[in-house]
Amino acid sequence: QDVQKEAEPQVYLSKEEVKEKIQSYNSSVTDKLKMTLNANGIYTGFIKVQMELCRPITVQSSQSQGRCAHSNTETAFYLPDGCVNTLHISSTNTVREVIEALLKKFFVADNPAKFALYKRCHKEDQVYTCKLSDREHPLYLRLVAGPRTEMLSFVLREHETGEVMWEAFSIPELQNFLRILDKEENNQLQILKKRYAVYRDKLEEALGGVWKPG
Repeated sequence: QDVQKEAEPQVYLSKEEVKEKIQSYNSSVTDKLKMTLNANGIYTGFIKVQMELCRPITVQSSQSQGRCAHSNTETAFYLPDGCVNTLHISSTNTVREVIEALLKKFFVADNPAKFALYKRCHKEDQVYTCKLSDREHPLYLRLVAGPRTEMLSFVLREHETGEVMWEAFSIPELQNFLRILDKEENNQLQILKKRYAVYRDKLEEALGGVWKPG
């Protein structure tokens, strides 16, 4: 289980240090997703972001499906677990810009303010997670940690329930959430009823055996 960890202070690197780290990074890359240092000191590269969304997302149907070009209908659905997306970004891109780019890539119509980007680190057989601030630079974190995702990975999640900006949701979205909650509640009730029905049958069977006339 993830352990929450406080954000670490960012250490700024000189141009020469950035150059050396990029060379070291590229020499360790195994998936061809290397970083490139430009003459102006800005570097570009790739990050992979795992989508761990518990609530449904709203997608523009006409864009995501490539049909119904004249339709602006939206569809809400759950994103499959373990979905990973690769983004090509620069060292100047902030966490907020990365979130917006991810949502745009998936044609998600939801407000970016509903989501947060986390970094996940593995240290001494323990997994730590830390929510990144909007102004942090993910590619810098990737460069410092190196290309190994077991050392550092990025995760997109919704804000915690207590942090959710419910006013950012539209009325149709909120109504859809209520319908989904009602459906999930009903499913859980049916599962509980079946479980206790089995218990009841076994108890009645046991009682019948105990009181059966010899």
